[in-house]
Amino acid sequence: MAGSSGLGGGAGGSLGAGGGPGAALRASRAPLLLAALVLGAYCLCALPGRGPPAGRVPAPAPAPAEPPRAARSPGVPDLPVASGSGRRRFPQALIVGVKKGGTRALLEFLRLHPDVRALGSEPHFFDRSLMPRTLDGQITMEKTPSYFVTREVPRRIHGMSPATKLIVVVRNPVIRAISDYAQTLSKTPGLPSFGALAFRRGLGPVDTAWSAVRIGLYAQHLDNWLRYFPLSHFLFVSGERLVSDPAGELGRVQDFLGLKRVVTDKHFYFNATKGFPCLKKAQGSGRPRCLGKSKGRPHPHVPEAVVQRLRAFYRPFNRKFYQMTGQDFGWD
Repeated sequence: MAGSSGLGGGAGGSLGAGGGPGAALRASRAPLLLAALVLGAYCLCALPGRGPPAGRVPAPAPAPAEPPRAARSPGVPDLPVASGSGRRRFPQALIVGVKKGGTRALLEFLRLHPDVRALGSEPHFFDRSLMPRTLDGQITMEKTPSYFVTREVPRRIHGMSPATKLIVVVRNPVIRAISDYAQTLSKTPGLPSFGALAFRRGLGPVDTAWSAVRIGLYAQHLDNWLRYFPLSHFLFVSGERLVSDPAGELGRVQDFLGLKRVVTDKHFYFNATKGFPCLKKAQGSGRPRCLGKSKGRPHPHVPEAVVQRLRAFYRPFNRKFYQMTGQDFGWD
């Protein structure tokens, strides 16, 4: 142990200093000590995880793996750019409603446009991590029809992205309510009749607590949105014209979004069996494509007296909606 202490002290002093007993011995050991230190440093550097020894050229690092390709949305071609490029961001445009108005059709038609990247599912309050990647000049979109009728949504969207463009697809509220009922009936057979749900106590007052009726009060829902967004941020798409003239309505939507009119009448044909427009040739596919089986679903019979009473109920709300939007949708 005494010898170890003496070696440590010698290493810390002036190895070349003269004079004093043992100086010659220390001088003779200096080259050995220096060699030991160099060898120790070399061994430490050679251990896994250490840097390379001095004067040694490191081996070239392997090339990074190509990032995984982004999932390709149905009907949307792969972009002619490196996979995984672009950014995930909050949508610049939202289809906020309404249910059974034609929101799915509008989204699928818009996906034909190369500058539109859209989320296929309905996130029910958008999450940036779910959004597809977009490049500069492209628009991120998503649609959730429940947004238009959910009271807290306008405030939340405005708080996150006040410049968002908002698209509302509206349809004759009576026909929309019957379509809503038909969808529910297909999933829950044995429901009471449409009239029994639409009116309290037979043909008494209209039951606005029933969601199929409440959704059609477009003026009331829009009034809530206008507390946060100016009317200029909205485009109101006619669900009826989306069926009778899809290219015309898509032209308006592309203009509103600041896009070149790429989706035109050459993309559509009318399927008489479904009573709905289909795509002549979906982007990235060689075959025509219609929307799912639920589009064009036959409606159950509703007595004319029920239809007329519901028309009368909606009439003042429709007229107020026409005034608010500056558009007459011709439902009366």
